[in-house]
Amino acid sequence: MPLDVTNSPFNQEQTEQLNRLLPMLTDQQKMWLSGYLSAVQSTASIQDANRTTQGQTATTGGATARSVTILYGSETGTAQSLAETMTQKLEATNLDVTCSAMDDFKPNKLKKVEDLLIITATHGEGDPPDNAVVFHEFLHSRKAPKLADLRFAVLSLGDESYEFFCQTGKDFDARLEELGGERLYERIDCDLDFDEPAAEWMAGVLGELRKSMDQASEAELSGQQTAGTIVSEQPVFSRTNPFLAEVVDNINLSGRGSNKQTRHLELSLEGSNFTFKPGDSLGIFPKNNPVLVDEFIQALQWNPDETVSVNKQGDIRSLREALISNFEISILTKPLVEKAASIFHNEELSELITPDRKDQLKTYIDGRDMLDLVQDYPPDGLEPESFVKILRKIPARLYSIASSYDANPDEVHLTIGKVRFSAHGRERFGVCSTQVADRIEIGEKLPVYIHQNPNFQFPEDPETPVIMIGPGTGVAPFRSYLEELEETEAERKTWLFFGEQHFSSDFLYQVDWQKWLNSGVLSKMDVAFSRDTEEKVYVQHRMLEKSKELYDWVKQGAAIYVCGDEKHMAKDVNETIATILQQEGDMTPDEVESYLNQMRQEKRYQRDVY
Repeated sequence: MPLDVTNSPFNQEQTEQLNRLLPMLTDQQKMWLSGYLSAVQSTASIQDANRTTQGQTATTGGATARSVTILYGSETGTAQSLAETMTQKLEATNLDVTCSAMDDFKPNKLKKVEDLLIITATHGEGDPPDNAVVFHEFLHSRKAPKLADLRFAVLSLGDESYEFFCQTGKDFDARLEELGGERLYERIDCDLDFDEPAAEWMAGVLGELRKSMDQASEAELSGQQTAGTIVSEQPVFSRTNPFLAEVVDNINLSGRGSNKQTRHLELSLEGSNFTFKPGDSLGIFPKNNPVLVDEFIQALQWNPDETVSVNKQGDIRSLREALISNFEISILTKPLVEKAASIFHNEELSELITPDRKDQLKTYIDGRDMLDLVQDYPPDGLEPESFVKILRKIPARLYSIASSYDANPDEVHLTIGKVRFSAHGRERFGVCSTQVADRIEIGEKLPVYIHQNPNFQFPEDPETPVIMIGPGTGVAPFRSYLEELEETEAERKTWLFFGEQHFSSDFLYQVDWQKWLNSGVLSKMDVAFSRDTEEKVYVQHRMLEKSKELYDWVKQGAAIYVCGDEKHMAKDVNETIATILQQEGDMTPDEVESYLNQMRQEKRYQRDVY
């Protein structure tokens, strides 16, 4: 029988020659040749089928699938992480996805975008994050194009304790609609406990995008989405599944006579599989002070052993344990007071939340907690179960990591200042900082996770000089960075500005800085101790004193890093940098702003402020 030459690798002449030789072949040789041709034919059939399927996918996909652009505005990295997760989910459904920070996106391309997803934090008092400023200004300028062909959805991140909660996300959402865009899915505003609302938003957006993918069946999409979940598999320990880290050491860094208490906390990460870089943070889930909880329960004459639900899954805990471990009661926010008014049945409280008393409400909630609220506006017939439903979960506290992973892979060090102040006739304490300072013993464990901060990462190029400005506990990430330079024996020009109240009692990590100055890991250091002189001196004053040299470093390509207090220090430092550029660089105010924006885009001006 002649050979079947379908999909054969032989041409017609070669096939005829083989057919003439067939009678002279042994049975074993014939079997080998037959098997070889069968394998070639099978492979060719599969390739043909794949080419056909790919062609059909390209055709149908091109007919209905739209491209998706994800832009994020991120200060601490949370919005970026969510944007990357959303990208993975969309790619798993075979959508064409582009994801970038807002400052990496060219605004003139906005007109060509089909589906736009914005995930953004809000910084400070309603301001956009640093990497969203330029895009925010463009979108709200007269240069912004009409966007009649655009579909959009916004996920905004914020903190309800701020007056302008999620303001940046609200700004984008309103402006895109004003420019003619069609809302693909309703905006969701997330408080600090963002996991569930963010997941709801992602699922809703995916659902809307599925409707425009007519070529794919629901079964196929379901399978692809499952595959996408595997692709975006999270570490064993994460924000939603924190690692219980044992306290290895807990040292008071403040000397005798200090007005502060700053702790150096060392935690064991052995078994966590965590990794981190200088600039990243550690999240700690704290507990409320049991004394405050007991006073609160006593004020309402409740039974501390009565059980309440602590989550949507219906898990039950005693009221006392729930208020210690699950719910935030240490601060008041406008939304919380409004919810309380709906269940307290207190006429005075109901009057306080009326629009004409907006300023009085703002004044009242400043520095007060839930104990104040129930004492000042006693509820009538309030049940514990109804009460806990209006509370939000205790949010994690983020602290800049003060150690190098390369130097201490099984440990993480933190620098935590105890928060303590008096207000409205009572002494107040920070939830996590007081727990660490007063109630955590060596050997006990804290639930923690690593929070990567891509917006505060140090340069890889050894030719880039680094200027670090970190008063008080803001010096933590710079200790991490210098420890890593020492461990890796990397050579780089480094300059640290540090400030505190007193040299004798508040010079945090003095021995470390001296060691690194002697070894050359730290090239220069300037310090400012504000309470040691008649006239207060801060880090910005030291910067001005060295303005010419600092400007020379910047012109040589130096990167500037600022960490610490947002309301005062970071603002003053920013103004000082602008002053130095204006004076030493002979720049106009507009040129200074343009130069600083360029530095931000080049990642040469990064801030981690709180």
